[in-house]
Amino acid sequence: MKISEMFGKGKTILSFEVFPPKKTMPVDTIYETLDGLKDLNPAFISVTYGAGGNAADRTTCEIASAIKHKYGIESAAHLTCVNNSREDILKILGDFKECGVENILALRGDINPNVPPKDDFKYASELITFIKENGSFGISGACYPEGHLDSENMVEDILNLKKKVDAGAEHLMSQLFFDNSCFYNFLEKARIAGVNVPIEAGIMPVTNKKSIERMVSMCGASLPPKFTKMMQRYENNPEALRDAGIAYAIDQIVDLISNGVDGIHLYTMNNPYVAGKISNAVSSLL
Repeated sequence: MKISEMFGKGKTILSFEVFPPKKTMPVDTIYETLDGLKDLNPAFISVTYGAGGNAADRTTCEIASAIKHKYGIESAAHLTCVNNSREDILKILGDFKECGVENILALRGDINPNVPPKDDFKYASELITFIKENGSFGISGACYPEGHLDSENMVEDILNLKKKVDAGAEHLMSQLFFDNSCFYNFLEKARIAGVNVPIEAGIMPVTNKKSIERMVSMCGASLPPKFTKMMQRYENNPEALRDAGIAYAIDQIVDLISNGVDGIHLYTMNNPYVAGKISNAVSSLL
């Protein structure tokens, strides 16, 4: 089932994101995570692109296939183009088709200063066009409530987002944010610009101070005073910070659902406990 077909029923859907294990970890550890997530009944689970974003690594494809066929949950495989040629992407699309993966989140990917990027695809919109021309996949794109770090301003970022939709993206997942007003302002601008596909709000619960600081530095999300005070108060108490982070994420999600957002995409960080606490707290609202 294509992810875009899950929307339009007057309800907010809840989906999850997981990531393949690091190279130093057995791949089977992801199935322990999925065992803990399956009973939470997400609409779908997306799988980030693994091991350096190269065509030789089939981990993302295999995990996405298992989510769909072993666990009976629709899946979406992330696909980045910054380090892939057209031939690489064609091979990956062939793998996805063979494994029964129907949905793709098409991304440019992060540029590694130590690895010269391939030049076949400069933007995610070009990758989306290529996928559209070479298969019948459901295509999702990423969006950035506070603007992509490479964009000069929000106007430019929204125009680039419109290009993704015009190229064939049927559904969007947002980068993480901690201030809902940023998402609402972005959503208003996107709709005015003619971006009319379903847009999911990306929520990442805070469970570790260092990891959240790293993510914020990578994506540019702002930290509202309420969030900063929470971090400062509990930064030396891991259990308290975890519970406060869960409560903060629940508060965000309740507000988003109350305002009728299309969906919530929960960055689980492969932590079924945290995902379960949040899912159970908001299940009656969905």
